[in-house]
Amino acid sequence: MTTALDDKLVVAISSRALFDLEEENRLFESGDPEGYMRVQLQRLDTPARPGIAHAMVRKLLRFNEDGVERVEVVILSRNDPVSGMRIFNSGAAQALRLERGVFTQGRAPFGYLRPLRADIFLSANADDVREALAAGFPAAHVMVDAAPASDRYPDEVRIAFDGDAVLFSDQAEQVFQKKGLAAFQRHEQRKADEPLPDGPFKPFLVALHRLQQAGVPHMRIRTALVTARGAPAHRRAIQTLMRWNIRVDEAMFLGGLPKGEFLREFEPDFFFDDQSGHIAHAARHVPAGHVPEGVTNATPAAETSRRRRPSKRR
Repeated sequence: MTTALDDKLVVAISSRALFDLEEENRLFESGDPEGYMRVQLQRLDTPARPGIAHAMVRKLLRFNEDGVERVEVVILSRNDPVSGMRIFNSGAAQALRLERGVFTQGRAPFGYLRPLRADIFLSANADDVREALAAGFPAAHVMVDAAPASDRYPDEVRIAFDGDAVLFSDQAEQVFQKKGLAAFQRHEQRKADEPLPDGPFKPFLVALHRLQQAGVPHMRIRTALVTARGAPAHRRAIQTLMRWNIRVDEAMFLGGLPKGEFLREFEPDFFFDDQSGHIAHAARHVPAGHVPEGVTNATPAAETSRRRRPSKRR
């Protein structure tokens, strides 16, 4: 019988984003891939410690606990197949139900996002993330040295998003970067009732909203918009979410204040932002991933050259 992923939230994740493999990775990056494989084989029955995205993945998989498969987590890794055995063993030791994985032995794995119909790709490899974004998939470069997630909300998946170049396009950010704050404010006031174009993470927010609407009694999703926008530029962001028929649970319009302390209070399982400075500050407090998209990044994934991914059949 053929199994389909169309009706699930699909999280594609690299081994290093899910598990702490930094000691082994240093061996690989030193130019000794054979030694890396040897160590992984020696540690085949030694579970790897949880990585930065582990808490979010563990909670998302709890949406399947009533027997209905709503979430699929797939390992998408540059690891070799032998090392892949350790990844599956580590998942089993930590009661993570991981059934699928693609291990490419050093080759870029992002091409497999399309047949997986992935809703998000999390990786510790920045190049793979850029390629995934260029292919039209929500993707983030996981900060492996970020602070771990809080354990205070075991029954609630908490995810925070930046606005421009993440949930929304970087259209307004381009105005700010080129012409300054005053021009940005005038631009956003003038277009307050005009929805912002979609950003790379809109599909993931939509997928989370769909999962939230499933009404699983033992698990909840709580989302937050955490943006450097302030009034009056807040209106366009809210109007856009209303047009999408999506509500976020919290919205923080910080007017340029540092985001880290606010995120520390929200305690997300993950935070996504396009600006490396914001991510570096946030990572002191919470798990964080950089979205290398838009005008503030050196190699933006150009909107005009995106290869659109196929939409899921729901």
